[in-house]
Amino acid sequence: MDSVASGIGAAQPRFSDKQLMDGFMRTVFGLEYRTWNWQPYRVKKYTRTVRFHIVNMARRDRTAAARRFIGSLNGAIRGLTTTIVSRQRDANFTIFVVDRPQYTEVVRREIYDDPKADAPGRCLVRVLSDSRGISSSTAVIVSDEGEFLFRRCLVEETLQGLGPMNDDRTLSYSVFNDQSRHDRFTTFDRFILNMLYHHRIRPGMSRNEAQSALPSVLRDVRRYVR
Repeated sequence: MDSVASGIGAAQPRFSDKQLMDGFMRTVFGLEYRTWNWQPYRVKKYTRTVRFHIVNMARRDRTAAARRFIGSLNGAIRGLTTTIVSRQRDANFTIFVVDRPQYTEVVRREIYDDPKADAPGRCLVRVLSDSRGISSSTAVIVSDEGEFLFRRCLVEETLQGLGPMNDDRTLSYSVFNDQSRHDRFTTFDRFILNMLYHHRIRPGMSRNEAQSALPSVLRDVRRYVR
């Protein structure tokens, strides 16, 4: 696969309502790193424009690839508005692109603000949210360990930074599964993000509240996600 873009390289099956609602519940509730977030079993989403800023620290300049993927999100996720800003202080979602030797230092400084912290994972995103929605996200993406890992990290960490923070190994058609080999914004994940950004799904919702709303939300989403 030669680029990062909305869509996938191969056709996926039609998913049942049960599969899609189960995928939503598995990814939107819970956290891969549970100590980081306000109430992991509450809905997290942006309620205002997501203002991205890209900081390329890697030897290879990945800015154009990151901009292409970010630019595809407005058309792929109804209810989400994104833009790219030139100054980091104006951003509420910052993406750092680094080479592996830089990873630990950048995670410690930009994610934890702790020079002795561990730096878990191949790539990483942190989300700050409360009952009003996500206030900021910060992702660290590794550039120099192959095209697959770069694409995979860019897609997964960017999407997780929009709210579906949990990974689940049962989700075969999703990037929200560290065992899968997807490196694109899959159809399955487009359903999850479009359900999350539907106006009936509100930040701070509990599992039960979201589950009650999902059947009608999914009926709407099926009209524009194929």
